[in-house]
Order: sequence, then C-alpha cells, then structure tokens
Amino acid sequence: MTLGCLAVVSFQAALTLGAPLGAAAFGGMNGGTLPDDLRLVTAFATVAWLGAALIVLARGGFAISPLPRAVAQWGTWLLVCFLALATLLNFASSSPWERFGWGPFSVTMLILCVILVRTDVKTPRGQPHPDGA
Repeated sequence: MTLGCLAVVSFQAALTLGAPLGAAAFGGMNGGTLPDDLRLVTAFATVAWLGAALIVLARGGFAISPLPRAVAQWGTWLLVCFLALATLLNFASSSPWERFGWGPFSVTMLILCVILVRTDVKTPRGQPHPDGA
C-alpha cells in the first residue's frame, strides 16, 4: 500500500515538474505537459499522497511514521473513501490511461486499504506506540 502511494507521489511529482504525461491525468484533456494551474494541483497532490503514505505506515504499525494512532485510523478511513471515489472516476474517464491503467491501480489500492483499515494493529512493530495507546 505504501509503495502504491509512493508510485502516485512519483507520478504527481513528474507532472508537477513538467513531464509530458498529461494524457494520463485529469481525464486526459491535456496531452503532454500540463498547464501551470494543473501543475500546481499536482504539487498539492504530491504532498497529499506523501501524507497518505505516512498514514498507511502508521496504520500498519510501523514506528517510522510519527502520526498518532487516531490520525492513522481516521486517515485510513478517509483514504478508503477517496480511493472509492477515485476508482469510480478513473473507470468513468474518457482517457484510456485512466480507464485501463489508473482504474485497476486504484481498485487494487482500495482493496488493500480496506484490508488495512480492518486490521487491528495494537502497537508499532518493534516499539511501543508513541501516543501510549
């Protein structure tokens, strides 16, 4: 799940930096390099997906993530909701990249996130939880 988040971080960062991957984002309406306003959106998305990776690590019980347990629990549920919406939007997109690439990717991420959210991790692996719970 974390690797999936980091893959999205890489894609969003590449878009932000001007990679010609516009056909695979935002419905494929901007082939090539995205315009500046959408590159700003992808910059924010890069940061959001880095946050998602930290949430996933914390929810999985890895002490490398500094997030409290409550943030990890609520954040994972928010990620489930977001991934459900992303899955619907990707499969409904007119862009083949989104329908056949991001659609299956997002449904896989959704399934993994549902498994993660239903997993009861008491403490981080190898350490007591920082919030004492």
